[in-house]
Amino acid sequence: MPRIALVLLMVLAACSNRPVRRATSSPSIAHHSTDSAFARVQARGQVAMGVDQYTSSHTFEPLPDGGRITLQRDTEDSVGAAQIRRHLRAIAHAFARGNFNLPGFVHDGEVPGTAVMAERRSHITYTADSLPRGGQLRIHSDDTVAVAAIHEFLAFQRRDHRSGSNGALN
Repeated sequence: MPRIALVLLMVLAACSNRPVRRATSSPSIAHHSTDSAFARVQARGQVAMGVDQYTSSHTFEPLPDGGRITLQRDTEDSVGAAQIRRHLRAIAHAFARGNFNLPGFVHDGEVPGTAVMAERRSHITYTADSLPRGGQLRIHSDDTVAVAAIHEFLAFQRRDHRSGSNGALN
């Protein structure tokens, strides 16, 4: 799709006044919101990730040694699942280089935790894996400063995406 069409799609989605479904950790839970800031995050997320954020589920789980981000389509969608896997592999490579531009784009500003994650990138590993309807990004570190930054990053993501995951350490 030409870049201008993607920008137009993003602008139209952000300006929409229709009720929208929030991203949740459970595909069966639908919430409605007319929150324009959330709609803009969702629209930029669709541009960045290549899948509709309203028909996908995102979770951000802190773990004792880092965390896990999952993104899956809510229904069977082999094209969407493949796009998610490509996106997560690209994110793993970018984050490993200390590049957090994409989360900055999606959230329209610097995302908490990313400055420290960039500084301590040599202490963090990122592994993208497949899940049935998408994928996951496992973030691991033995460095306590890096783990704290990862948890800050995931907490912000969880709130801004309204993912509904509880944030409990597993």
